[in-house]
Amino acid sequence: MKIHQRHAWPDTAEEAIAIQQELSKEVITSDQLGSVQYVAGVDMGFEESGTISRAAVAVLSFPDLQLQEQAIAFRPTTFPYIPGFLSFREIPAVLDALEKVSITPDLILCDGQGIAHPRRFGIASHLGVLIDLPTIGVAKSLFVGKHDELPVEKGAWQPLRYRREIIGAVLRTRTGVKPVYVSSGHRVSLETAIDYVMRCTTKYRLPETTRIADKLASNR
Repeated sequence: MKIHQRHAWPDTAEEAIAIQQELSKEVITSDQLGSVQYVAGVDMGFEESGTISRAAVAVLSFPDLQLQEQAIAFRPTTFPYIPGFLSFREIPAVLDALEKVSITPDLILCDGQGIAHPRRFGIASHLGVLIDLPTIGVAKSLFVGKHDELPVEKGAWQPLRYRREIIGAVLRTRTGVKPVYVSSGHRVSLETAIDYVMRCTTKYRLPETTRIADKLASNR
C-alpha cells in the first residue's frame, strides 16, 4: 500500500488534541464501502521496555478468512502512553507495516476504539481518515460510555452511549464470554460494523483479523 503522510507526529498531548479535533471532522460514520474481498487486522506490540514499536498487519480473504499476506514493522516509540492518545503512539509503525503489504484491504479491523472516544477519534477513526479506507474499532475493554445489561447469547448487543449519543455497541461474540466493544472507525456504520465483526469471528472471542495480527505483534 502507498501511504500519504497527512500530518506531522506531535510531541505533546496539546498538539495531539488539535490534530484529533481537526481530523475528526472528516470521519464518516455511514457506509461507504464496496465489495469486501479482503479484510485486515492491525495490532501493536512493544519491545525493549516499550522503546521499540512492533506493528503487525494481517490480510485475510473474506468471507473464508484465510491468511493471504502479513507484514511486521519496527520503529522507535516516540509518543508516551496516554489514554485517549494511543493512535499517536501506535499508528506510525502501523503505517509502516501497511506499506509492506501488496494487497490493499477493503476493510480494516483495529484493536482499539473508533468513535467510542471522548473526542470521537480513536485509533480506528484516525487510521481510516489517514489512509481513506473503511475501518472498525474492536476493543477488548470499555473506554468511555455506558450500556444496559447484555444478554449472554452469542450475537447479542447493546448500544454504548456517551453524553446522550450512541457511540458504539457492546457485542457478545461468543455465548457466555466477555464482550467486545465495537464502534465505527471510518466509512462504516455501526450496524455494518457489528455485522462484519460477527462474520470475522469464528470460535474465539476476538475476530480472526485481530487474533492473527495480535500473534504477529506479540511474536507468539
